[in-house]
Amino acid sequence: MFGGAAGWTGTEAMGLEEKLPSGILLTTVERVIGWARKSSTWGATFGLACCAIEMMAAGAPHYDLGRWGMEVFRASPRQADLMIVAGRVSQKMAPVLRQIYDQMADPKWVLSMGVCASSGGMFNNYAIVQGVDHVVPVDMYLPGCPPRPEMLIDAILKLREKILYEPLGDNGRKMLAAREARGEMPVVAAGAMPSSYRSDPERRRQWERAVREGREEQLRIENWMKDGRHLQGGGRW
Repeated sequence: MFGGAAGWTGTEAMGLEEKLPSGILLTTVERVIGWARKSSTWGATFGLACCAIEMMAAGAPHYDLGRWGMEVFRASPRQADLMIVAGRVSQKMAPVLRQIYDQMADPKWVLSMGVCASSGGMFNNYAIVQGVDHVVPVDMYLPGCPPRPEMLIDAILKLREKILYEPLGDNGRKMLAAREARGEMPVVAAGAMPSSYRSDPERRRQWERAVREGREEQLRIENWMKDGRHLQGGGRW
C-alpha cells in the first residue's frame, strides 16, 4: 500500500460524474472531432536554431508538454500534425521545410516560433527567408528572441482553442462564416489572461492593470524574477 491508495475502494467519484450526474452528454460531431484533434497534437521534430533549445525545454519534465497530450515529437512527418518552426529558415532549408510540411497528414498546423521564423528577425539578408509564411501557411505566430518555454506553451494553448473551433467541410465553413458575422466566434485577443493569473485574484488584478498600461510581458518578467527559481540549485532549474 502506498500513501492514500490504502483507503481507496474504487467507488469514489473521480470528478466527471459530478459534472455529468445523469451520465448523458450532448454535443456535435464537429465539436467532438475538434476536441480530439486539439487534445493530441504531435509535433514534428524540426528545430532550426536557438529557439529549438526552448522548445526542447518545454517538452522536458520542468514544463511537461505531456500535460496537454503532446509530449511525443515525431521524427516522421507522416505521424505529426503540428510543425513548430523553431528558428531562422535559410534559403537552402526552405524547400526541405516545404517537403516535410507536404508529407504531414491533414489536418496539420504550423506554429512560427520566434522572430527569426516569423519575419527573418535580425537576419535581414539574402540567405534567410524573411518569414516562414513565404514557404508554408502559418496558423500561430510566437514573438520573442528566443521565446521562453512558457510563451511556447501559451501559443500552443491558443492554437488548441483555434483547432477546437475549426469547421468541418462546406457546411462547417458556412456555419463558421455565420458565427463570425454574428460575432460569436471565440477570439484569443491580445492581452488575454494566462491561466496562472486567472486563478489568483491578486495576480488577476496585476494582469488587468498591466493590460491597461500595455506592459503584459514586463509583468511576466518581473514576476519571474521575483519567483527566483532561476537562482535555485546553482542556476539549474
